[in-house]
Amino acid sequence: MTIEQEFFNQYRLMYRPFINQLNVQLEPYQLYSSQWAVLRFLKDRGPHSFVDIATFMSIEKPSVTKLVHKLVELGYVETVAGKDKREKLVHLSAHGDELVQEIKLHLSPFFEHALAGVPEQEIEIATKVLARICMNINQ
Repeated sequence: MTIEQEFFNQYRLMYRPFINQLNVQLEPYQLYSSQWAVLRFLKDRGPHSFVDIATFMSIEKPSVTKLVHKLVELGYVETVAGKDKREKLVHLSAHGDELVQEIKLHLSPFFEHALAGVPEQEIEIATKVLARICMNINQ
């Protein structure tokens, strides 16, 4: 196996169990990892359109529509008309904003456990490597 194959194999072996465990952590909030990703995106970057969210997450707009509708139903986000009446902007509700902070605190021990024994410098390097791979793939 080449070093490249081994890298992506290790990524695959880590990714699915990580998402499964993350979903378990998010169960008390009636969320899945993809919904959590939308909430984090809105918290970090403010209100955005469905298209912006789809682009950021590299998924189709109908998938974003489904995710957002569920988050609206839960009271975590709201939609408002954008500059163009055909465009809707999604933003965190007051409840959603508080919830994101609560979930971040809740997830902190899970992330710390997952990264146990990995030096901070290696985490920073791995983060840069994954960001570069993402950029290469999306070019």
